[in-house]
Amino acid sequence: WTSLADAHLDTINLPMLSASVALSAGSAAITAPIAAPGRGAVRAAAPALMDKSGLEGFAKELNPVVGYWDPLNLSNGEFWGDSNSATIGFLRESEIKHGRVAMAGFVGYIVHANDIRFPWDKVAMAAPKGLSPQELWDVTPEAAKWQIILTIAFLEFWRENSYILSKEGEQHYMRGGKPGYFPTFSELPHPVPFNLFDPFGFSKNASPEKKAKGLLAEVNNGRLAMIGLMGFLSEAKVPGSVPALANVGIRPYAGEVMAPFDANFHLF
Repeated sequence: WTSLADAHLDTINLPMLSASVALSAGSAAITAPIAAPGRGAVRAAAPALMDKSGLEGFAKELNPVVGYWDPLNLSNGEFWGDSNSATIGFLRESEIKHGRVAMAGFVGYIVHANDIRFPWDKVAMAAPKGLSPQELWDVTPEAAKWQIILTIAFLEFWRENSYILSKEGEQHYMRGGKPGYFPTFSELPHPVPFNLFDPFGFSKNASPEKKAKGLLAEVNNGRLAMIGLMGFLSEAKVPGSVPALANVGIRPYAGEVMAPFDANFHLF
């Protein structure tokens, strides 16, 4: 997404981008970690991540102003009758995963809102221009939607598979494994050119300090992206509901953003 956006930077609605970034940055004060690793911990030290005292220390690194903030007391929970450490692992994985999806979605929203298309994608090129990203999803052929859903389902299966993780010397994130880690595709019978986690090996030989700093940036950027993406959706559904985005050209959407399969999708 980033390379595509850079290639068409001259056509992107820059006021939309700058305003939404400002919105995210201004809202950072209301975010706070639900589950995160201990102070100075890195991904390689997985067991140290699943500890409430570690969350409190890491919270100060993420946001020294807010610090540790858990109003729903989730970090003391024992979800599904499992241990507290397993619950913290689940919460950390959820936050990292949602943050990554939101970062991709934030950039993707801007790309689609500016009618940028992959020129070799016949389905994308056939879609009408001038629509909001939500409307583009509505008009996407059902077969294409199934491809997206099944791909996501496979990635979820691969991430959760204890056998695959064990082959790489890892454990499930609820059993002391690394939250946010995604296994390689080495166990697939067909070769895959890139791995989803660190596809170009940028962090493979990084120092523990650099990895720790990268984790801080990833969690914070993910939180801002979640706020920014929800800002886009809110302003499109209720124009004027997000004052910072009121005059940057967000296209209105009359559909139901919380019912994404309402249009052109059938289970049977």
